[in-house]
Amino acid sequence: MIGSFKLFCGVVGMLLLTSSTLAAQPLDDAKRRQLAEDLVAEFWERVWSPQSDLSAIDDLVVEDFVLTSAGRKVIGREAFTVWVKNFQGKAKGVKLKAFETFSNFDASRVTSRWQAKGFNNGVLGLEPDGRAISFTGIAIWEIRWTPDGPRLAQNWVERSAWELYQQLKKSDGE
Repeated sequence: MIGSFKLFCGVVGMLLLTSSTLAAQPLDDAKRRQLAEDLVAEFWERVWSPQSDLSAIDDLVVEDFVLTSAGRKVIGREAFTVWVKNFQGKAKGVKLKAFETFSNFDASRVTSRWQAKGFNNGVLGLEPDGRAISFTGIAIWEIRWTPDGPRLAQNWVERSAWELYQQLKKSDGE
């Protein structure tokens, strides 16, 4: 009886070890890259499309997220949410379209080239006049792989702010 019990425990142990080993198997590189790129696409769609869902930031971004934009850092998910809300207040109805998104070999970075369109409501400190605006940019995202899957950990963004400023100032008659 004791021998049968030991055999039973051994078989159960092997099954548990095998199933946990299979569950812990790392994703292949292509799947990791696809998941990372899909995460960025979901962020663009949920946060930077009309009817913006700022609660998506809580779903997609780590608590200690860092945005670096124009050489300035916005630190923390809550501060980032405020930054997005303020930006969207100045550039009304922003719709972002990604032209190209790709990740590095281990899916720790995702780069996206994009264009944003909206309406001037005081963007770049200029008078809010409701004129159509359009600008391009590049974002590089750091992806953090958590037990819940990939999350956005950091973003470095550069955008054509000078060109947008020139466009809006030229239209003002300057």
